[in-house]
Amino acid sequence: METTRELSVRMYDLLKSVRLIKQRRADDRPSVPLGLVGMLTQIEQLAVGAHARELAEHTGLDPSTVSRAVAALVAHGLVERRADPTDRRASCLTVTPAGRAALADAYGWYGDLLDRALADWTPDEVAALCSALGRFTRDLGAALGGKADPGADPADNDNLEAAR
Repeated sequence: METTRELSVRMYDLLKSVRLIKQRRADDRPSVPLGLVGMLTQIEQLAVGAHARELAEHTGLDPSTVSRAVAALVAHGLVERRADPTDRRASCLTVTPAGRAALADAYGWYGDLLDRALADWTPDEVAALCSALGRFTRDLGAALGGKADPGADPADNDNLEAAR
């Protein structure tokens, strides 16, 4: 039970850090509205011409939340809606060149931050953290009744065990 409490405190600390990171990034690079880098990333990762419905399923967000986020991304010229050639009632989402540039900037910004934060870590420590976080998020999803990540690498569990 004490371990669970400690983990809860660490998770709270992590979430606080993530909020601070997002705010700092929004202050430093306002080209993507606060909180929408993740949504833009998800649109880019889905197949070209993804639908908002697929985006909602993939992110686990309410369709109305996805709709508002997509509208903001469209308004900023980062995503465009195109008529679905197979169903004219639906629209497909595509990241624009400006959206791709914004993502490249975001990846660079986050990469620089992580490089500074992990400067004193060994490559093995970074690999162990990545493996443990991957396993933890998959297991949390399963505990919440979600399905396992089909892209999950079972070797991650082996890497975690080796790092212990």
